[in-house]
Parts: sequence; C-alpha cells; structure tokens
Amino acid sequence: DSFFNVSSKQQNVIALIKLSATPTEEMNGAGNLMDFLDEPFPDVSTYEDFHTIDWLREKSRDTDRHRKITSKSKESIWELIKSLLDAWSGWVVMLLIGLLSGTLAGVIDLAVDWMTDLKEGVCLSAFWYSHEQCCWTSNETTFDDRDKCPQWQKWAELMTGHTEGAGAYVLNYFLYILWALLFSFLAVSLVRVFAPYACGSGIPEIKTILSGFIIRGYLGKWTLLIKPVTLVLAVSSGLSLGKEGPLVHVACCCGNLFCSLFSKYSKNEAKRREVLSAAAAAGVSVAFGAPIGGVLFSLEEVSYYFPLKTLWRSFFAALVAAFTLRSINPFGNSRLVLFYVEYHTPWYMAELVPFILLGVFGGLWGTLFIRANIAWCRRRKTTQLGKYPVLEVIAVTGITALLAYPNPYTRRSTSELISELFNDCGALESSQLCDYINNPNMSRPVDDIPDRPAGPGVYNALWQLALALIFKIVITIFTFGMKIPSGLFIPSMAVGAIAGRIVGIAVEQIAYHHHDWIIFKNWCRPGADCVTPGLYAMVGAAACLGGVTRMTVSLVVIMFELTGGLEYIVPLMAAAVTSKWVADAFGKEGIYESHIQLNGYPYLDVRDEFTHRTLATDVMRPRRNDPPLAVLTQDSTTVEDVETLIKDTDYNGFPVVVSRESERLIGFVQRRDLTLAIKNARQKQDGVVSSSVVYFTEDAPQLPASNPQPLKLRRILNLSPFTVTDHTPMETVVDIFRKLGLRQCLVTRSGRLLGIITKKDVLRHMAQMMNQDPESIMFN
Repeated sequence: DSFFNVSSKQQNVIALIKLSATPTEEMNGAGNLMDFLDEPFPDVSTYEDFHTIDWLREKSRDTDRHRKITSKSKESIWELIKSLLDAWSGWVVMLLIGLLSGTLAGVIDLAVDWMTDLKEGVCLSAFWYSHEQCCWTSNETTFDDRDKCPQWQKWAELMTGHTEGAGAYVLNYFLYILWALLFSFLAVSLVRVFAPYACGSGIPEIKTILSGFIIRGYLGKWTLLIKPVTLVLAVSSGLSLGKEGPLVHVACCCGNLFCSLFSKYSKNEAKRREVLSAAAAAGVSVAFGAPIGGVLFSLEEVSYYFPLKTLWRSFFAALVAAFTLRSINPFGNSRLVLFYVEYHTPWYMAELVPFILLGVFGGLWGTLFIRANIAWCRRRKTTQLGKYPVLEVIAVTGITALLAYPNPYTRRSTSELISELFNDCGALESSQLCDYINNPNMSRPVDDIPDRPAGPGVYNALWQLALALIFKIVITIFTFGMKIPSGLFIPSMAVGAIAGRIVGIAVEQIAYHHHDWIIFKNWCRPGADCVTPGLYAMVGAAACLGGVTRMTVSLVVIMFELTGGLEYIVPLMAAAVTSKWVADAFGKEGIYESHIQLNGYPYLDVRDEFTHRTLATDVMRPRRNDPPLAVLTQDSTTVEDVETLIKDTDYNGFPVVVSRESERLIGFVQRRDLTLAIKNARQKQDGVVSSSVVYFTEDAPQLPASNPQPLKLRRILNLSPFTVTDHTPMETVVDIFRKLGLRQCLVTRSGRLLGIITKKDVLRHMAQMMNQDPESIMFN
C-alpha cells in the first residue's frame, strides 16, 4: 500500500529500486547493445515522433551513465574534470535558459508597447518610441495632460492637421482597424508558412511533452524563431489574447535548444524533460515578473515528474530570467512586476463576502468559457471553418477592432487596462475612474484620501466597463485556439478585473451613502477611507484566472508577486479556492486539460481518479476475438521472421518468450531497436542473412559450419519488463502507469504471458468508463 502513496512527482526513484535489484550485466539500455559491436549503433534507444518515452529505461540509462563517469573520474585528473563539467552542465543550461528567455521577454515587451501605440499614432522625435516614451522625453508635457505632447501625433493630425471632429475620428478609426488587420495577417501567415507549431498558447502541448510524449519540432529552432515575432504581432493587433502563456512555450524552446549542446540531455529524454520543467518556470517568471510563482506554476500546473533537484534548478533559472528582464527594464519603472500597486487601506472581515462572490463569478466564468471555447474549437476542427485559418484570424481581428475602438477601455492594450483597474485612486490620478466629487474643506495628507461620492466620470466609466466586460467575455471565446500565438492569462484577468472594479465601486458607494448601516458601522466612519476598489479588481482577476486554469497555490503567489500586494493574500486565497470549488462542481478539467482531451493527446492526468472495478484482463490485448499476441521466441526465430513481423504489424515492441508452446516470458524488445539492430548487423557483420537465427539467450549454441551465422541480440532485450497478473485491479494498473511513466505493461499468470496493456489502452479504457469515445485517444 505504501508504494502507491508516494508523491506522484517523485515516482521514478521507486522504479530504480526495482531495477537496481537486477544484476548489472543483465540491465537493459546499458553498455553495448550488440555483442558483435564494440559500441552502440546510432539512434538506438531513441523514439519515433508521436510516441511515448519509457521513463524506466531512460532513468536506468542515466544511472548507468552516471556510474561510468564516477568510476572513470578516479582514473585521471582529466576524467575528474570531465565528471565535474558533467555535474555542472545542468546549472550552465539553466543559466543560458534564464539569460535567453529573459532577453526575449524584454524585447517582446518593448516591441508590443511600440506596435500597440503605432495603431493610433507615431512619435515624431523618434518613430521607435511608444506613446509613453515619446512624452517622457518631451519638455512640454504637463502633469494634467501627461498623455499629450506635441511630439506624439495621431494619424489624422499627421495627415490632415485636424485633431478634433468627425473626419479625424473616422480616419483614426479606419487606420486603427487597418493596422490591426495588417498585424494579424502577418502573424497568421508567418505561422502557417514557417512554424505551424507556433500557434496557440503551447501549454497543453508542453504538459503532454513533459508527461513523456514526443512531438518533434514543437520545441524546434523554427518555432523559437517565429513564435516571438508572431506573438508581438498578435498582441499588438488588439486581439483578446495575452503573451504570458506563449512565453512558457518560448522558454521551453530555449531549454530544448540548449539541451542539444550537452549529450547528457540530448541523448536522454527523461533528463531533457527535467530541463523543460525548469524552462517552464523561467517562462512564467519573465511573463509576470514572478520567479517564485513561476517555480510553483511549473510544479503545480505543467510538470509530470518534478524531483527536488529540478526544484532547485527551476528556482535558479527563474531567478536568472527575472534578473535579465529587470536589467532590460521594459516597463521603464525600474520594477520587475507588471502591475505594481500600493494600497494604503487594510481589508476588513466583512469584505470577504464580496470577495467570495467574486470567486463564485470566477468559477462560473471559467466553466462558461471552457465549455463555449471547446465547443467552438471542436466546430473548427470538424467543419469547413478549420480549412481557412487565415480568413478566421482576419475576420475575428476585424470584428475585435471594429467593436473595441469606440470604447476607451477596450481600445488600449489589455495589460494597460488591467493596470488602470488595479490602481488605487490617489490625488494625482487623471483616470475617469477617479473622478470623485472632492470636499473643498478636506485637508488630509495625499495618501489618505477618504471615501467620496462618485462623480459623472465614474458613472460613465462604469457603463463603459460593463460593455467592455460583455465584449471581453464573448470575443475571448472565439480568439483562444486560433492559428496564432494566443495566451489566456491576461484576457481572463481582464474579465475578472473589470467585474471586480465594478463590484468595488458599488461597495464603496454603498458604504459612503449608508455608513450608518450595521455592517459598515464598525469599519466605515465618515471621512475615512475604508474600501479600495482596486483590491476588488485584483481579487476578481485572480478568481477568473483560477476558474479557467484551476490553479490555486501558484495563482495566489503569482498574483501577490505581480502586484506587490502582500497583505492581501487571504482575500486572494479565498477567491481562488472559491472559484476552483465552483468550477470543479461543473467539471474537473481546466482549459489546458480540456484542450489536451480535444486534441486526443495521450496524457494521463495525475489528478484524475479511477474508481471502476475492472481488472487487467478486461483491458489487455489481445481481446477474446483478436488474433494471438505477436511474440518472438528466444532461440527459434529467423531474421526473415522478425522482418516479416515488423513489416506486417505496427506495434512499438514485442514480448520475447521461451517458446510458443510454453509462452513463458523472458523479456521485451522495442521495435525501433530491433529494426536498427538487424539493419546494422546486415551492414557490419559477415554471414548474417535472412535465414540466420536470432538469439536472445546468454549463449548461442555451437552450430555446424554449413549453417548461416546467428545473430545475437541479448543486449537490446529488456530483461525486466514491468508485469502485472491478470487479476490486478485496473485502479492499481492506472496508478503504476501514472507514477512510473510506463509505456507498456505485460500481463502474466504464473510466469506465462497472457497479453499486453499500453498507455493508450489505459486511456481508451478510462474514456470508455466515462462514456466518452475511446477512439479519440490518439494524436490528432
């Protein structure tokens, strides 16, 4: 029982205990894989595209490699230096990932600011300056009109000389839409032509890859080159998407690039996944300026196998990435965080009620969004719509720009909108959200402004925010999943921040006008500042993001790192937990798990529970009416038989038995290793012909000289394949597959082979038990 209670992130260690019990000379995946060769042949023990890795074999190979390096390090100084370099290579990779992902994130942030403002106007003094940078450098900027300066001109003013009037408005409107369409067309065209894998957020695929699946090219050089460029274009076009999720994909591409420089990682898929887990942490670190949140995000949300060593290295990679971003200073405020806020008011217990209500809203919005988005994505996959991705992107961009421009809260970039909604209203704020009626008799310090009645600007802003909320809710459903890079963090936070700010202003005004009510009596006195609407926006943003992604711990840490609001952890926790509970009541999957399911990726979620009373014999193949299991015998199969079996079947491997009569299991051999071994033997070993007998035994018998040369393949045979009996409960089998990352498992009775269960068989069986289509489990 205790075997299955171990943390799901640290299971492969257990597998090593099992393997270490096997004598060293019998361990598969080690040393020379063919007896007649002095060294392993190329590509052995590698995997084909869209296949699952064998975690046990990869861990076993790494242990063997490490043992060799350690024993050699005692032979000479040079070997000792090589062993030290090998030990430090992990930290070097982390340093490189942090530097490159931090640099890319800084460049993306600067480019997005400039290109977003380019839709509205241009800086005459230096065209590469954004609106804010242009007016920073101006000596003629006044404090009241800090966004206006002679150097920054809107397109209508530049072309016609007019700043006001219907003509200028229409021209600016038209050019805004034109720029948006141009950016989105460039983004979708680059993705289609150069890097089809650069679309989407990438997190569902990263999760699948980290669970052991192989998608070649998904983290390749072309994806790394194209994704940052198209991400800048997509965000600048004004579409309802963010750059945070795609930055995780970009960081993982950096990790994959640097893995190829070190054989320790390039030749071992399990070790490579440890690096990618750390790279995901660095990606979130630079996306939000939240290094600790990044590490927790990788641990909670994306990683499948996360040993303690990876935790330290993730921390280091996130630290270097954050430091690099801070050095670039893309926000120009010398802060690392995206939305720095300073609130001067504590929160009160009675406010937990609206915070929890925001949590309920976040959970409901998360459920609505996931169901609507998955339905739309399924429609895109199964209808003609999916054949015209460029037209779809242009149509959605056109509609977004057309509806967004009239409303100032949807016209600006979503990050700017969230920043304004989070901000507290100080005496120096010029936003219409801060248009309160001031009491002329008030003489208080600037940072202690009491609650005041809302002015016309606030009521006007509330209407615009309500329209912006409906617009964001609807348009995000159609935007996420298009063939351009699109993140979901920022649009989800925007929905929550708008709802939160509206609730915050409502509570503030009720407290001001009815401070004698029993609920406000204890904490809202006249002339005091007791409600902070910006805090409600922050809590709402956390609730909606939690409802969509189902994050909890990492979400709260990201939020307080993102805003610097350390004393508001309890409201954030209350909202995050409530949103998760409410959303889980309608379905356990978050948006990423839903997209994994939609795409049919073979992903065994460690959070799913299997409660059905089925046995291994119900799931194993061959079934009752199937042809018998394809097996090899240890000493009576010819090369021609093996080649015919490989040609006629598409199985990933074959069990090896003593004989077809006894069916007693000896081991398991991978299809790819078998193919490469025979091909290599035909090229390099004289006398191997089609009638040569293949031996998987320790010693081949002495044959007459007239017989063809035998082929001995003992070394590619896995002598310790994982086996279960036919009466093992499927609950236990599913647990074994999850926690050990198995590729396949053999079913025996008293040492006699009965069948085989693969990872896809387990997934199909689980789908069947949940009344879903079992044939959907394949890579689509």
